[in-house]
Amino acid sequence: MPPRAKRAPVWSNGEFLDLISVWEKEAVQSQLRSSHRNYDTFRQISRDMMERGYDRDALQCRIKVKALRSAYRKAREANGCSRAPPTTCRFYKELDTILGGDATSTPSTTVDHGRAGGG
Repeated sequence: MPPRAKRAPVWSNGEFLDLISVWEKEAVQSQLRSSHRNYDTFRQISRDMMERGYDRDALQCRIKVKALRSAYRKAREANGCSRAPPTTCRFYKELDTILGGDATSTPSTTVDHGRAGGG
């Protein structure tokens, strides 16, 4: 039986927050929006994480970003159901700054703060 591959260490809260802060940079968001083949972008995210003291490769960063995006969308969709109790996910507030305006996310209910009298 071949030896088992060594698993990467679990991501800490601080590491997640650093990943989110790298991911939310406008330059990174622009690169991710402009191309579906974004390995180079995740390689840059990995380099930024290494500068912050973490040892994560591009694939690990990509997987975590996808997992965070998925958890956020599930929580947001659950909150769209009027009868369901409020739902959240880990780092919801931070993710909302990145994904809140994402056209692929389920739109949230908004309160109109515009002029009275409509229009």
